[in-house]
Amino acid sequence: MTETASNITLPHRRLKLDTLVRLRWLAVGGQSAALLVVHVGLGYPLPIGTAFAMVALSAWLNIFLKVRAPSAMRLSERAATLQLAYDILQMSGLLFLTGGLGNPFAFLLMAPVMVSATGLSAWQTVILGVLATACATVLAVFHLPLPWPVGDNFSLPVVYSVGIWIALVSTLGFMAIYAFRVAEEARQMADALAATELVLAREQHLNALDGLATAAAHELGTPLATIYLVAKELTDEFESGDARGEDVALIRSQAERCRGILRQLTSLSSDEDLTYQRMPVSQLLEDVIDPHRGTGVAIHSLHDGKGAEPIGTRNAAIRYGLANLVENAVDFAKSRVDVSATWDETTLSVSIKDDGPGFSVDILGKIGDPYVSIRGGRPPQHGTGGGLGLGIFIAKTLLERTGAKLALENRAPPQSGALIRVSWPRDVYERDAGVDETPFSPHKSSN
Repeated sequence: MTETASNITLPHRRLKLDTLVRLRWLAVGGQSAALLVVHVGLGYPLPIGTAFAMVALSAWLNIFLKVRAPSAMRLSERAATLQLAYDILQMSGLLFLTGGLGNPFAFLLMAPVMVSATGLSAWQTVILGVLATACATVLAVFHLPLPWPVGDNFSLPVVYSVGIWIALVSTLGFMAIYAFRVAEEARQMADALAATELVLAREQHLNALDGLATAAAHELGTPLATIYLVAKELTDEFESGDARGEDVALIRSQAERCRGILRQLTSLSSDEDLTYQRMPVSQLLEDVIDPHRGTGVAIHSLHDGKGAEPIGTRNAAIRYGLANLVENAVDFAKSRVDVSATWDETTLSVSIKDDGPGFSVDILGKIGDPYVSIRGGRPPQHGTGGGLGLGIFIAKTLLERTGAKLALENRAPPQSGALIRVSWPRDVYERDAGVDETPFSPHKSSN
């Protein structure tokens, strides 16, 4: 499960080239309209030739990108950062020509940083934020006069200019952080759902093997029956002690063994095979914890309760969900993990305890969501889905779909470690198991 989650590629984290090109065309149109209104409509003097040259540079850049690369291309973070940095510098150049921070459009310096916050990593957003702040600082001191009617000279007081700079930088920081957090939570949720879909898809492929096994058994049944019949007839053709007779007897015995294996494969998809379709809780716990034995952490299993032991179907969601929780406990445990099942007439409960550092208090309320998951201030010994808390999220999602409720907490002092309780109403857990009065005894298969 962890391996599945950690190997997911995430192309949706990259910005599409077409997105930046379209936004830049929008900026080109807006800048051109503003320059025409100020210079032609209002008659305010400004270096219109230089200003339109800077707008034309953005237009030519868009044309170049459209010709050289397909619109659906997703940019690397470095390439996207360079393009957004150009947009900041181009806007800063226009503001320099048109009054600096006194220009009402000065807040458009934030636009490229907002785009980065929603589509790029935090580090790239910080770089662009620092660039925008540096440009705003330069524009607060160095700029051409604000376009104004001929004969009038409009200049802002120094205190007001400083206030605009503070407001611009403060808004830039707040909006960037806010946009980044909202976008990051959406990305994490998408990543976690993608991991869940991969796990369920893999389980569907495993279930499809039952049908393939039945088909193989059907196709191989006839030739094996022929081999068995011929070997049986040849047995009577050789005298006792003849080595050839022993070989024929061996062929006959192996053919009979193959027929038995095929009968077993055929029964895997049959509803009459209760051994395959049903599983007691004790066997479920053994299947979940067995892969983690011999990892250096002692795993103890206990099951006890009032009344008959609950028997459920071989539900992949329950097995994968509990396996994820046990794996998480083994990753953080110092030396011991306890997995126990208790039941009564109405409820089945599975508890998983470890002696590790426990859940960090500041994220205890967020556990189960796809957030960064660090317990006790240290990373796990093994990967946990790239640090997104995908293991717990997938386990919670799968188990809740089966009607379970999860409770996650830290063990009460002086004990240390985490405690996870998974509980089902007993009738819900056994609903699809076809439980009857016939005693069930698990069948142990040999490797």
